[in-house]
Amino acid sequence: MDLVVVLVLCLSCLLLLSLWKQSSGKGKLPPGPTPLPILGNILQLDVKNISKSLTNLSKVYGPVFTVYFGMKPIVVLHGYEAVKEALIDLGEEFSGRGTFPLAERANVTNGILFSNGKTWKEMRRFSLMTLRNFGMGKRSIEDRVQEEARCLVEELRKTNGLPCDPTFILGCAPCNVICSIIFQNRFDYKDPIFLDLMEKLNEILRILSSPWVQEKQNQQLEFTLENLTTTVFDLFGAGTETTSTTLRYGLLLLLKHPEVTAKVQEEIDHVIGRHRSPCMQDRSHMPYTDAVVHEIQRYIDLVPSSLPHMVTHDIEFRNYIIPKGTGVLVSLSSVLYDDKVFPNPEMFDPGHFLDESGNFKKSDYFMPFSAGKRICAGEGLARMEVFLFLTSILQKFTLKSVVDPKDIDTTPTANGFTSVPPPYKLCFIPL
Repeated sequence: MDLVVVLVLCLSCLLLLSLWKQSSGKGKLPPGPTPLPILGNILQLDVKNISKSLTNLSKVYGPVFTVYFGMKPIVVLHGYEAVKEALIDLGEEFSGRGTFPLAERANVTNGILFSNGKTWKEMRRFSLMTLRNFGMGKRSIEDRVQEEARCLVEELRKTNGLPCDPTFILGCAPCNVICSIIFQNRFDYKDPIFLDLMEKLNEILRILSSPWVQEKQNQQLEFTLENLTTTVFDLFGAGTETTSTTLRYGLLLLLKHPEVTAKVQEEIDHVIGRHRSPCMQDRSHMPYTDAVVHEIQRYIDLVPSSLPHMVTHDIEFRNYIIPKGTGVLVSLSSVLYDDKVFPNPEMFDPGHFLDESGNFKKSDYFMPFSAGKRICAGEGLARMEVFLFLTSILQKFTLKSVVDPKDIDTTPTANGFTSVPPPYKLCFIPL
């Protein structure tokens, strides 16, 4: 009996302490649902569809609100205006990288993706400068992507028009582009070294482990072997998985909408023909294809809540006070699926990026790469790869589904913080 009394008293104390901590910040942080002691709001969120949960909460609490993950408050930004005001207008203040459980567990606090402060600024500046020296934004990088597109086409031709899962091949292509930049060399898709690299990359991405020890003792040195190695890994991880997933999802959508595929191939025939390799100059003459690529990236909503941000110091934001170190969750879904700008956003419709005359229409709401100081460093390369790889595939192949297009399910499967398409097979029929 005494033990029960002690447990009740302990739980009561924890309850009171939790409520006190959570209520002590009220009047400073934005409003939000009442959190449970210890658990916070986790039971009020659908972990399989966080984006939908945040949208529902925004209808009650507005575009800026607070949720608790355990006892940690997280400020949520929902909708274009709030996201723009924070990430672009107050970019420096919201440029911190928030806590990310897998990275914390693996003790990954350097490189580009998960670092903060001086380390992040130095490594991002160094990476962008080095990539430019290697040809980023220049014709030489486009030449490498074009070469890889030709190799990708030949690899797909080897499937002989039989049903195949494109996951592995579509993963090899963007990975090889990164290899050509970093190692100045691409690999055959069956090269044992390349296969080993792909296997290790996938394993590292799964567990985000960091076994390196060296210059860790010198905390003032930014360009340590560990830091540089992690930066290279960030380039591989972010530059391979995101692009390959976009391509895989894109082909699934094109299978689902053969009328869209036919219009893209008609434009390819008119502008490029069947024999010349597609190039980036073609994009300005291919408004429909450009719109399709943008709509693919909008529709798949690859990273619905972006990577977590963090405020770098106490800041007043929309009459609220957000303390230094507070995590910030950015709902990119709320921008990409804004029905005021994209009518019927749940529908895949290239018309979202076309004007009444059929010309390509830019949109400030197109934020698949996030925005502000933490915008994806490889955005330019990724957009080049998606355009050139997709047009090269559609130039040479007819896509044939193994099921009736109307029966194709494009609902993403839950997989960490990214939207991943369901597994599928298709046939690449040579034209």
